[in-house]
Amino acid sequence: MNEPAAVGSETRSPRPWTGRTGPRPHAVGEPDETRAAEVLASALATRRWRWDALRRRMLAGADLLSAVLSGLVLTSALSGGPWLLGLAAAPLWLLLAKLIGLYDRDHRAIRHLTIDELPAIATWAAAGVILVVLLRPDPVSSALAATAWLVAATSVTLLRGFARWLWRRLTPAERTLIIGEGEAAEAIRRRARLFEDMHLSPIEEPTPSSSLRLGDSTLFSRRGDLDRIIVASTEIDPDLIAWLVGSCRANQVKLSVVSPLRGRALPAQRLTEVADLPVFEFDTWDPSRSTMLLKRGFDLVVALCGLALTAPLFPLIALAIRLDTRGPVFFVQTRAGMNGRPFRLYKFRTMHVGAEDQLSTVVDFDELEEPMFKLNGDPRVTRVGRILRRLSLDELPQFVNVLIGEMSIVGPRPEQVELVRRYRPEHMFRLDVKPGMTGPMQVHGRGELTFAERLAVELDYVENVSLATDLKLLARTAPAVLRGRGAY
Repeated sequence: MNEPAAVGSETRSPRPWTGRTGPRPHAVGEPDETRAAEVLASALATRRWRWDALRRRMLAGADLLSAVLSGLVLTSALSGGPWLLGLAAAPLWLLLAKLIGLYDRDHRAIRHLTIDELPAIATWAAAGVILVVLLRPDPVSSALAATAWLVAATSVTLLRGFARWLWRRLTPAERTLIIGEGEAAEAIRRRARLFEDMHLSPIEEPTPSSSLRLGDSTLFSRRGDLDRIIVASTEIDPDLIAWLVGSCRANQVKLSVVSPLRGRALPAQRLTEVADLPVFEFDTWDPSRSTMLLKRGFDLVVALCGLALTAPLFPLIALAIRLDTRGPVFFVQTRAGMNGRPFRLYKFRTMHVGAEDQLSTVVDFDELEEPMFKLNGDPRVTRVGRILRRLSLDELPQFVNVLIGEMSIVGPRPEQVELVRRYRPEHMFRLDVKPGMTGPMQVHGRGELTFAERLAVELDYVENVSLATDLKLLARTAPAVLRGRGAY
């Protein structure tokens, strides 16, 4: 049987190739120049990804050694092989560091120093010591715990500083294009020379923003192995920034924007600061492999626990559905998954049998102004179905979709295939990650959100995927379900 094609494949351009798995297959008749450019872009993206992956591994090595040292301090009073307990707990310290975000900040910031993460390091050291204390078979004195914390915090600070210094010696500086003119552009160029820890190498004189044409695909190809773009101008063109964000993501090039605001005009919130230059950072990179593996592991654990805890409700819900209306207990519908690939979504039935056939009498897809609809007071919904939707109990079978790997616990909600076919190119980012049982739309208003509002909250999630974000959204799901706002 032929595998179903991705939704919208007849109108959607392929997602930009990241280079991690080599260049994409080329279409017949594609120009040789295009093929050569994409092969080069693929190789450069792979190289850049490996450099950042090397830094994360070096930092993880520093954390691991610090964890072992602290664990040995805590287990020194034990009789018989205390080092075994210290080694056994060390991998859990790495998990704590990942959850706190100690491996991703270097990549996102134009300049990130070990001293900038001292509060996070202190928190990490405290959490790790508490973890080892809980694993110990006997009580731990406060003095011993404080010593272990001091060893962990001090050693990891020194080792992380050394790891970053060594990484800068082992890898070439990021080839950087500065876009802008005047004092702002020259200032960031001077900072790149002054602060070696920025690890930047401007490739030429600053390029005036007025000389750029939106949609100019040669911006990257004619400059070879470009690693980062910095926009530094007294006037910021929103259209230029929006185009650069998309182009940098497609070419796996980092993007930073120097704020034109100075002095009292500065906002209270600053993302990054290089001396006196406030810099806004943009995420134009795919999540790291460890982030996606951790997210998948989290999905499996939550789905298994969710099924185990809610399994007693399944026969009760099934009985209520059958007593209310005749028909099957479960409802299966084709939805658009990651990259638009169709999959079968499972739910408890909340509508009368034949509701799908009646959809055209309720809403006309061709007359929709936006590719979404949510009906308040849909006549096809049953009495039991309204209760199930109000409490989101109808979605419990989707734990199976998560276990299969078609969905995630947290992500954009999967949309109907017919609506996804009506997406414009700027809507397609929703398909860049797995759809979720819950997500930003569920906690920010559900059916009451307009399509533009829904896209805004989902774009922020898609461009900042992390386990920490998933945990926050999952924690906010229960209050949102209890409020029931927008649950049609």
